[in-house]
Amino acid sequence: MPKVEIGEKIFECPVRTKIVELISQIPELQNRVLAVRSNGQMLDLSSEIIQDLQLVPVLFDSPEGKSIFWHSSSHLMAQAVKRLFPDAKLGIGPAIDEGFYYDFDVNQPFSDQDLQSIESKMKELVSADIPVVHKFLNKEETVSLFKKIDEDYKLEILTEIPDEKVSLYQQDDFVDLCLGPHIPRTGMIRAFKLLSVAGAYWKGDEHNKMLQRIYGISFPTQQELDDYLTKVEEAKRRDHRKLGPALELISIQEEAGAGLVFWHPRGATLRQVIEDYWREIHIKNGYQLVITPHIFRGKLWHTSGHYDYYLENMFTLPVEKEEYVLKPMNCPGHILIYKSKVHSYRDLPVRYAELGTVYRNERSGVLHGAFRVRGITQDDAHIFCTPEQMEDEIFSIIKLTVEILQTFGFNEFAVDLSVRDLGHKEKYMGDDASWEKAEASLISALNRAEMKYHRALGEATFYGPKIDIKLFDSLGREWQSPTIQFDFNLAHRFSIYYMGADGGRHPAFLVHRTILGALERFVGILIEHYAGAFPVWLSPNQAIILTVTDQEIVYAENILNLLTERGIRVTSNFANEKINYKISEAERNKIPYMVIIGKREQTNKNVALRKRGKGDLGNMTIENVINQIEEDVISRR
Repeated sequence: MPKVEIGEKIFECPVRTKIVELISQIPELQNRVLAVRSNGQMLDLSSEIIQDLQLVPVLFDSPEGKSIFWHSSSHLMAQAVKRLFPDAKLGIGPAIDEGFYYDFDVNQPFSDQDLQSIESKMKELVSADIPVVHKFLNKEETVSLFKKIDEDYKLEILTEIPDEKVSLYQQDDFVDLCLGPHIPRTGMIRAFKLLSVAGAYWKGDEHNKMLQRIYGISFPTQQELDDYLTKVEEAKRRDHRKLGPALELISIQEEAGAGLVFWHPRGATLRQVIEDYWREIHIKNGYQLVITPHIFRGKLWHTSGHYDYYLENMFTLPVEKEEYVLKPMNCPGHILIYKSKVHSYRDLPVRYAELGTVYRNERSGVLHGAFRVRGITQDDAHIFCTPEQMEDEIFSIIKLTVEILQTFGFNEFAVDLSVRDLGHKEKYMGDDASWEKAEASLISALNRAEMKYHRALGEATFYGPKIDIKLFDSLGREWQSPTIQFDFNLAHRFSIYYMGADGGRHPAFLVHRTILGALERFVGILIEHYAGAFPVWLSPNQAIILTVTDQEIVYAENILNLLTERGIRVTSNFANEKINYKISEAERNKIPYMVIIGKREQTNKNVALRKRGKGDLGNMTIENVINQIEEDVISRR
């Protein structure tokens, strides 16, 4: 009889025993296991055991578990829709980063009342605890099945499936094309919410028919759903697309064009503070700052390879019968600067850094506030080094990355190490020795930095391995920003070299690196992370002076000038309005310090100080106020 190992449990069972029968014998796993993993392969619990196996239970708290649970939830929702709207035709219904969706072709858009009805029907299907059955049919049988139930979109998908055996999942009267795995029964989806409806073109092509896409979220327990919905409401309150304009930081002006960020005075100040810190710390860490043009000749992008592989995302323009390109990347510019003179091994490493604005022709459908734009200011850097220097350079980049992100208030990270698939070396540029050296350098540097990482096999780009660092904001949301990327492609295409100790030419290694990513996106993340209430060192207005009556204006103006001279970003409100209203307005504008001046303060030659989040700090001299603000700025808090 086959032996099956599940954690510390070992079972001997007859051939064709279903995995679910063994899971049911482990009390702590009952009703929690969604699927199992065996030798890297995901299996349904209904799978039969025919040989010795080591099984790893997949629970909801893993990325794979969430994907399985949410994909199963999309099928549950589609089944409910088909019962309520029999004429609806099924599109696709995948799991996404948070939740799931399903596309439907219906005669009229779904209403809010329709969503409520669909939710009610889903609850009925959950209560029925319907088994989810995995089965295979040959192609001809599958085509016949979907013709019979008049599912045109499924028939179109079938034309793209080369296999003669087709994988399907069925729960009662609902059947769908799917590779799986899925949860074993509908009763496991105990808590869910349909969130919204949007239009979506079939296959994302605007030439195809517009379908109705229902988005939803689901969890194994009601408490998890409640916690998620609370977080969603908080995220709405922090949405940079609302707070950005409300706080007069940034805006998108449709009159000027989609995907282009306008920096208002407060936003420009915030950006300047970020840029000043960025420049300061880069110079301190041995980087040389460069500036490259916004347009290059088209020929350069042929050399780099972008013209062949990235043209649809590039803006091209004719200049004197020659084609130029608005740069989508900063890399070629930095390479040209490096190649403008011959470098000795003694010169290396060479570290160039630039806050360079690039332009990408993103589709209007994917533009999203400051998070996805067409005009992007990247904090790009490129390191040219010898193979022997690589590990130290990567280690230094990781240290610098953590220091910068922590300064901005991010302290939790997740790291992905993307390496090549050794089974498909033909997909990757560069020789084995270079790849092995690069990957070993990344791994060693991560270990030295004591950073845990997930090894993403086969996720390397064709031109080199990379490290992606994801940061978590105050709501626990994950954001991809820093990237450390080897590039064998451009190094080869541009013949980047240095003169070695032997007097000969040697290929230089090229490392791309960005920490903040796009400034537009990073500021959007900061807005949502802090809900617009930035720490004092970042705040566009660090203090505001408020007068109680007109009698204190002259004294208040003297204090305003004094704070300004000391480099404090200060504004004022001397309007003839009640002081409580002025305080409320300052709080709405998220200003950290309020310097309040009334008759008593003027008489005593001091001020009353309030701090955002702490309230009244009492009366103090203006010098004490300045010292407190300066201390916050120096400490970057």
